Amino acid sequence: METSREAVIQNLRDAGCCGKTVEEFLELGNQGDTGGQLKLLSQHRQQLLKRVHRTERCIHCLDYLVYQIEKQL
Repeated sequence: METSREAVIQNLRDAGCCGKTVEEFLELGNQGDTGGQLKLLSQHRQQLLKRVHRTERCIHCLDYLVYQIEKQL
């Protein structure tokens, strides 16, 4: 089943891809470079995962601070 161009664009936007990444993905598709598309998606996924991990570290720091404050009560 083939996905429409509009659905692919929307999916990429929903995944947080910038306009440049969307354009690059579509161009790779026009060239028939599925491997390039997969590499691009993998790179974007890695960036998102790094952001998640940074945010998790911030949450852990806040949790520790709350723990320390509550321990003093």
